[in-house]
Amino acid sequence: MDSRWTDFLASVAAVLPERMTDEVSIRHLGDPGAELQAARDGSIVAPISHLGVLEVTGSDACDFLHGQLSSDVASLAPWQLQASVYCSPKGRVLANSILWREAESFGVLLSRDLVHAISKRLGIFVLRSKVSIADASSKYLMFGVAGPAAATSLSRAFGVVPDTPLSAARTESATLINMGGTRFLVLLEPQAASTMWSKLVIGLTAVGEDAWRWLDIRAGIPWISASTQDQFVPQMANLELIGAVNFHKGCYPGQEIVARTQYLGKLKRRLYRCHVAIGAPPEAATNLYCANLAGESCGTVVNAAPSPGGGCDLLAVMQVEAAQTSSVSPVRLGTIDGPRLEILELPYRIPQAA
Repeated sequence: MDSRWTDFLASVAAVLPERMTDEVSIRHLGDPGAELQAARDGSIVAPISHLGVLEVTGSDACDFLHGQLSSDVASLAPWQLQASVYCSPKGRVLANSILWREAESFGVLLSRDLVHAISKRLGIFVLRSKVSIADASSKYLMFGVAGPAAATSLSRAFGVVPDTPLSAARTESATLINMGGTRFLVLLEPQAASTMWSKLVIGLTAVGEDAWRWLDIRAGIPWISASTQDQFVPQMANLELIGAVNFHKGCYPGQEIVARTQYLGKLKRRLYRCHVAIGAPPEAATNLYCANLAGESCGTVVNAAPSPGGGCDLLAVMQVEAAQTSSVSPVRLGTIDGPRLEILELPYRIPQAA
C-alpha cells in the first residue's frame, strides 16, 4: 500500500495493522461502533483494499471477455458497468466481478487475492487475440462512498458524478463508479488520495473497511475470494439474482452447466444473509452445521463483517432445507454446538422454486 497514503491515514487516527501490505484491510479508523452506525444511518467514505482491478485492453478485448464471462459484455456501452462471473468448465465460480467499459478498455473489479490467478488463467486463452491483461491494482487507491450525501460530496470533490446507476465517469485523476442504491466506488491515483479524502470528509463520516463490507452484506452482494472459489455454481451465490448471468448470450466456460442448473435442476443451496452473536467476524469458508442433517456441514460462510447492532452479519451459502427449518433446528457456526445463526431478509427475492 502506498506509504504516502498510510502515513496520511495514521495522521487522521486510523488504526493501522503492524505490518501493512496491499491486501491488509484498515478495518476501522478508531471508533468501530460509531463507524458501523454511520454506515447504517448516514453517509460515509471508506478506504477499500480487499478489491483489486484488472485492466483488459486491445482491439479484441470485448469479444474476448464476452467469450469468457457470464454477462453480455458485447452489449456494454462505454462508461456503463455490469456484474459478471468467471466460471470453471464445471460451472463453478472462480471469481465474480464488476465490469465496466471505458473508451478503449475494460476494468474488472474482483477480490484482490484472486487478481493474479485470474489474470494468469485468462491469459492462457488469449492465444492470437489482440488482448492485453494487466493487474492494475497498484495503480489505484480505492474509496467506497455511500449514503444520502454521497453523490453531492463526490460532485463537490471531483466536479462530476455518474448519476445513473451502473454507470461510470472519469476525471483527470479518478474513475468514479455508481454501484446503485447511493453507493459509489472511487479508483484514485495515489498522489491525489489525501487531497480528495480531505474534501470528502467535509460532508461524509470517515469509516474503516468493516463498515463498507457490512454494506455489501446488507445489499446481498457476495465477493468470492481465494477461500471460496471453485465451490459454487453462480446461482448458489445468488449471482444471477444481481444480474451477473445472462442466459441468452453465447458460450462461455461452464455455460452449459449454469444453464442446466437454471432450467432443469432443483437448486439445493442458496446464499442467505445471517446474523450471529459473536465478537469477531468468522473467516470465509467457515463451515455451518445443522443437527437435523446428521451433523454434516450444511453451508459455508462467504463474507462476514461486524454488525452495527453488535455481533456479526454474514453471507453464507447453505442448504435451502437448513435455512427453511432453522427456527426448529438452528444453523450453527463452526461446529454442531457453535453459535446460532439468525436468518435475515435479503433485499431481493429468492425464487420459491429453489
